[in-house]
Amino acid sequence: MFNALEVITTVVVGVMVGVEFSVAFVMNRILDALPEDSGQLGHAHGGRMLGAVMPVWYIGSLVLVGIWAVAGWHHHGTALVVTAGALLILSVVMSVLLLVPINNRNRTWTPDNRPADWKQQLNRWQRFHYVRVAVIIAAFALLVAALA
Repeated sequence: MFNALEVITTVVVGVMVGVEFSVAFVMNRILDALPEDSGQLGHAHGGRMLGAVMPVWYIGSLVLVGIWAVAGWHHHGTALVVTAGALLILSVVMSVLLLVPINNRNRTWTPDNRPADWKQQLNRWQRFHYVRVAVIIAAFALLVAALA
């Protein structure tokens, strides 16, 4: 049962990393290359869609890592799992303090109501997102190492 927990947790976190990596390095580039207002509308839609799903995914991943750390307290690799958990906590804190406020504004924007600095706000979100992606990649790598 413990092995199943390790694998499920690693897969859940790994898929989350893949989605966030794809947002950072694929989807945002596609949206930014669209003509006229299409990119901004795509960002707003993505903010609504992923803004509803990702909080559950981040918290769920953190809960799974916490269960793994407690259940495997005397197994090898626990320090790696605890460190991964700390990084996931950091990613949640970053999300709440830095990314969510921008996303909450962005998801309501249309070409008619967006602020003059909307591009700067999206660029700020993307910079914070790159850092968050690096943090969750590090957490995922630690979980993979803990499996070995």
